[in-house]
Amino acid sequence: MANLDLSKKATALLGWVDDRFPLTSNIKTHLTEYYAPKNFNFWYYFGALALLVLVMQILTGIFLTMNYKPDADLAFASVEYIMRDVTGGWLIRYMHSTGASMFFVVIYLHMFRGVIYGSYRTPRELIWLFGVGIFLVLMGEAFFGYLLPWGQMSYWGAQVIVNLFSSIPFIGPDVSEWLRGDYLISDATLNRFFAFHVIALPLVLLGLVVSHLIALHEVGSNNPDGVEIKKNKDPVTHVPLDGIPFHPYYTVKDLVGVSVFLIVFSAIIFFAPEMGGYFLEANNFVPADSLKTPAHIAPVWYFTPYYSILRAVPPILNSQFPGVAAMGLSVMVFALLPWLDKGKVKSIRYRGALYKKWLAAFIVSFLILGYLGTVPSTVWGQFGSWLSGADRATVIARIFTVVYFSFFIFMPLYTKRDKTKAVPERVVY
Repeated sequence: MANLDLSKKATALLGWVDDRFPLTSNIKTHLTEYYAPKNFNFWYYFGALALLVLVMQILTGIFLTMNYKPDADLAFASVEYIMRDVTGGWLIRYMHSTGASMFFVVIYLHMFRGVIYGSYRTPRELIWLFGVGIFLVLMGEAFFGYLLPWGQMSYWGAQVIVNLFSSIPFIGPDVSEWLRGDYLISDATLNRFFAFHVIALPLVLLGLVVSHLIALHEVGSNNPDGVEIKKNKDPVTHVPLDGIPFHPYYTVKDLVGVSVFLIVFSAIIFFAPEMGGYFLEANNFVPADSLKTPAHIAPVWYFTPYYSILRAVPPILNSQFPGVAAMGLSVMVFALLPWLDKGKVKSIRYRGALYKKWLAAFIVSFLILGYLGTVPSTVWGQFGSWLSGADRATVIARIFTVVYFSFFIFMPLYTKRDKTKAVPERVVY
C-alpha cells in the first residue's frame, strides 16, 4: 500500500514538472522513442565515450581550479600542491591530464568512423560541421590548458605557437600581442589562457555539443550500410523497420564500451600517467624558465601531425605564413568533406578499391606525420646516407604532407570514378 502511494506521488510530481517543463517529451524524443539503426557496431561507441570524457574533464577541471593559482609566480607550485598535499589531488590531476589525451583518442576514432561510413553525407552535413567545430574548439581548449601548469614545455610550447600568429600578414603581430597580453609570455598570458580554458571555450564547446546532438536526432543516425532507415517504416506505427529505441538497447550497449574504456583509462592513470612522455612530458615537471630553452620543443601528440605539416612547408621571403596557413588548412579541410565526396554510396562496405587505397594512404600519412612531429628532425639520420638526417626528415614530411592534402584535393575525382557495389534496401546485421 505504501509503495502504491509512493508511485502515485511520483506520477503526480512528474505530471507537475511536465506541465512546466517538457521532461517526459524530451526523454521520449531523445531516448525511448528515438529509433537508431539495428546494425550499430564497435565504431559507434566513441560518440558516447566522447560525451563521457567531456563530463569528466569538466568535473575534474572544477576541482582543479579550487586549488590552482593562475599566477606566474605561483602556478607551478600550486600544481605541485595539488599533487602532493590536496587529498586525492594527484588522482584528479592525472584524470584531467589523461582525459585530455583520451578525449582526442575517442574524437579521432569518432571522426574516422564518420569518414569510413560517410556520416558527413546528405542529410547530415550540418551534424558534421558542428562536429568539426567541436574539434576546432577542443584543440583551442587543449592549447590554452597546456600553458597552465607553467612548466618548461608549457611555457616554450606556448611561446612557439603564439609567435606563429605573428607571421599572418598585416594583423599577425597585433593578434600575437593580444593573445599574450604582453610582449612575451608572462603572467598576463597565463591569466588570459586560464580565462579561455576555464570559461570561454567550455561554454562554446557545450553549445556545439548540444547543437551536434539536436541535429543528429533531427535527421537520425547513419549506420555501417549507409541505408536511411526512415525510408522503410511500419505502415501502422510509422516506426522504422530497421530501427530500435536508443534506450534501453544502446544505452546498455554503450555501458559495455564505457566499462572497457574505464578499465583502460584507470590502468593509464595508476600505472603510466605520463605514457612515456606522450601524455605528460618530462620537461613539464620543471618550472618554466624564460632564459633556458629546452633542446627539443614539440607539441602534445594529438597536435603533432599538423606540427609536421607546419615544419614541412618552407618559408617564403623569411615568412613562416605558408606553413601556418598549411597547418590551419589541414584542420579546416575536414569541413569540406560533404561537398568533396562525389561517391554514389556512403559506406566503405560498398565502395571500390580506389577509395580504400586513398583512405589507406591518408591514414599512413597522418600516422607518419604524427610520429615526425614528436621527435627532433635529425632522428631519421640513422637510416641511409643519401641525405643528412634533417634533410631526410624534411623530404619525408613533405612527401606525406602532399599525400595528406591529395586525399582531399582529388576526392571529387576518385570518388566519382570509383566502382561501387549495390547498396541493400534494408540494413544488414
